[in-house]
Amino acid sequence: MSNETQPTRSLAGRTIIMSGGSRGIGLAIALKAARDGANVVLLAKTDQPHPKLEGTVHTAAAEIEASGGRALAVVGDVRIDADVERAVAAAVETFGGLDIVINNASAIDLSPTDAVDMKRYDLMQNINARGTFLLSKTALPHLRRSESAHILTLSPPLNLDPRWAGDHLAYTMAKYGMSLTTLGLARELARDGTGVNSLWPATIIETAAIRNLPGGAPLLSGARTPQIVADAAHAILTRDPREYTGHFAIDEEVLAQEGIHDLSGYAVGNPDAPRTPDIFLDGAPSASEGMA
Repeated sequence: MSNETQPTRSLAGRTIIMSGGSRGIGLAIALKAARDGANVVLLAKTDQPHPKLEGTVHTAAAEIEASGGRALAVVGDVRIDADVERAVAAAVETFGGLDIVINNASAIDLSPTDAVDMKRYDLMQNINARGTFLLSKTALPHLRRSESAHILTLSPPLNLDPRWAGDHLAYTMAKYGMSLTTLGLARELARDGTGVNSLWPATIIETAAIRNLPGGAPLLSGARTPQIVADAAHAILTRDPREYTGHFAIDEEVLAQEGIHDLSGYAVGNPDAPRTPDIFLDGAPSASEGMA
C-alpha cells in the first residue's frame, strides 16, 4: 500500500517526456502521472526484453495507458542527439506541447578508480551527465511555452565532502554532473518560471539495477519501494514551478512537507526493520534549501 499526495493537485493533461522509464523508479513515476490522466513520452533503448531485467518501453507504455494516461514509446538512446530531438519532436507533434522533463535514465558502476572499465566510465558520463543536459536543452523551447514547466532530475544533493568522491569516483562524477545541471538550469531558467529540481531517495530503493549489482541483494532488506519516489515526484511536479525551484529534494522530506509521515507502507520486508540509507546520504547534510 502506498501513501497518496494531495488529490486536488493533478497532472491531468500535462505532457511529460522521460528518459528511460521501462521499469523501476521511472515507471513508478510515469504510472503515478498516468493515474491523473497525463501524457507520457518514454525515450528508452529497451525495444526487446533484457535477459535479466523485466519490461520494455512498449510494455511500460501499455501499463501507462492501462492506468488512465496516454503514452508514446520512442525507441532511442539519450546519448544520441538525433534520437533525443526525434523524441521531443514526437512529443510535441502527438500531444501539442511539452510541460515536464524527467531525467531518469542512469547507469551505475561503483567500482573504484583502478577497477572501473573506461567503457563503463564513458557510459555513465554519456547517459547520466550528458543525457540529462541534452534532453533538458532540447526541450527548452517547448517548456518556455508551458504554463507550468518543470525539469526533474533523479540525482543526489551536491556534497564536496571527499568521502563521496573517494568511495566511487567515476559514478559520483556522473551523478554530480546531473546535479550540476539542476543547479545551473534553476538559475538560468528562473526568469522563465521553469521549476528545475533534483530528487533523490533517502534510502536504498528496490530496483532491478540494485538487485543485479555485486553485493546488492542484501541491501534490499532495508529498502523502500519505488512508489515513495513516485509520490514525492508527483508532489514536486504539482507545485508552482515559480515558487519551487533549485532544490535538491529528498523523497521523505518532500512527503513530510505534504503531511505524510508514516512511511511504513513503502517498506520492503519488515517495516519495523531499519531502512538502509542511500549511498549518497548516509551521514550527509540535509537537502538544499533551494532558490525559492
